[in-house]
Amino acid sequence: MPPQRRPQTAEDGFLQQQSQALAEEEGATLKQEILTRFLKEKLAREKRNSTLNLRKLGTQWREVLREIKVKDLRQDVEILSQTFARVMDCKDSVIETLVRDLEEAEEQHARALRSHVDSMDRLLQLHRSRLACLEEGYSTQLEALVAEFEAERYRRGQG
Repeated sequence: MPPQRRPQTAEDGFLQQQSQALAEEEGATLKQEILTRFLKEKLAREKRNSTLNLRKLGTQWREVLREIKVKDLRQDVEILSQTFARVMDCKDSVIETLVRDLEEAEEQHARALRSHVDSMDRLLQLHRSRLACLEEGYSTQLEALVAEFEAERYRRGQG
């Protein structure tokens, strides 16, 4: 036989209700703590995921910016390369012109030098011929003076 229940008193009912209310309150508190812990863990996971995703996004953004910068730099290098090639062509042209001018100047100098040497040779030849004429005139005058001197000496010696 099942044990008999004794009639519940108001106090027992109140205690039972209080106990039930306390158990429900503890259950609600436990539920609230579990829910709070779950939400905190979820928040922490979301923060980690958010941080990770921000890092990934930052990395991808830097890669995009890097690609754009590389493209710009390659274009700049191409432009600078073309500019450099044009400048080098101009400088090569100037150098070729200067080389031609130098060769012409050297030819002019050589012609002027030959002309000067020819002029000096003619002047030297003219000077030698004048010197020969002067020497011949001197010799003639010397002979004439010597003859006159001898003649005068002879005349004085006889006289």
